Amino acid sequence: MVSKKVNILVVGCGNMGTSHSRAYQKIDGFNIVGLVSRSAESRERLSKELGGLPTFGNFEEALDVTKPDAVSINTYPDTHAEYAIKAMEAGAHVFVEKPLAETVEDAIAVAETAMKFNKKVLVGYISRFHPGWIRFVDEGKNLGKPLVMRMNLNQQSTGKEWAVHKNLMDTMSPIVDCGVHYVDMMCQMTGANPTQVFAIGARLHKDLKPDMYNYGQLQVVFDDGSVGWYESGWGPMMSENAYFIKDAIGPKGSISIEKDTSGQPRGKSADVEDHGVVNKLRLHHADTDEHDNLIKPDEIIEIENEPDHDQLCQIEQEYFLKVIQEDVDMTEHLNVAIQTLQIVLACDESVRTKKIVPLDPISF
Repeated sequence: MVSKKVNILVVGCGNMGTSHSRAYQKIDGFNIVGLVSRSAESRERLSKELGGLPTFGNFEEALDVTKPDAVSINTYPDTHAEYAIKAMEAGAHVFVEKPLAETVEDAIAVAETAMKFNKKVLVGYISRFHPGWIRFVDEGKNLGKPLVMRMNLNQQSTGKEWAVHKNLMDTMSPIVDCGVHYVDMMCQMTGANPTQVFAIGARLHKDLKPDMYNYGQLQVVFDDGSVGWYESGWGPMMSENAYFIKDAIGPKGSISIEKDTSGQPRGKSADVEDHGVVNKLRLHHADTDEHDNLIKPDEIIEIENEPDHDQLCQIEQEYFLKVIQEDVDMTEHLNVAIQTLQIVLACDESVRTKKIVPLDPISF
């Protein structure tokens, strides 16, 4: 068991890099040895906030100078696999934001590198650490089979948020970038294997690459008969109405995250702080009497002491420290990251080919 402080290098100083850096500062077992970003402004801002930390504009230089025990990768997805592999080759454990890579092959290469060098990799599936989302999944498992799962996250992004989204769409669509979170929820609830996907998409803004779309909807079919739907759109044209739907329906009833979007301020749906908020769940029972009338009232499940975004990042990073110190086996976790990436990339293929895409089980 490792007990010394883990020297960690943070790469990427945007929303997630900032929140994770704040977490490392608060967790006694971590020591930040450097901040890396392409933008001098972002890394200097964060360094100042955290009391003055070494900053770098180049990842490889920072890795060589600081020689960290762990690296936290919070960059755009096109660098995730490359940076993760370089970090492990340099002797560091890795936390990497989702998705793990741009391709399944690259994701498998990350997992194989972790096995080769006996290093830990934790992928940023942050909802797995939120008490409200954990309860949501657990209640979904009790609804019987098959399940119908409906989820979306549409974001009316403008200004800086829209700039971030356009940068993300240089390499991947909303249903790929955000979809891994919600497909993961579906896989957890069903415990089943996906067998096929179908998806549609639309390009709603002139500034996007000709082959990119900023609105998409995917459908997943599982081998237990369950079906899942996820919708995601980014941009100033998106509606704030019903932007956040999360529910699961089974023979025994349904579970829903209750979010009041009436009177939603313009652009609120693009607020990262708002995306993880659960507040309360509605558990609906399908039990009926001899006249097919419902006999049980809905239950409202309050989520007490719900963490905000920074607190949730701290919970996640405390687990990363545990993974390192207690030598937690991350094989299953990496297979989840690979499988969910496979699903959303197949959905992206479906958008482009306009065909149903079959899926075969995959692991490393």
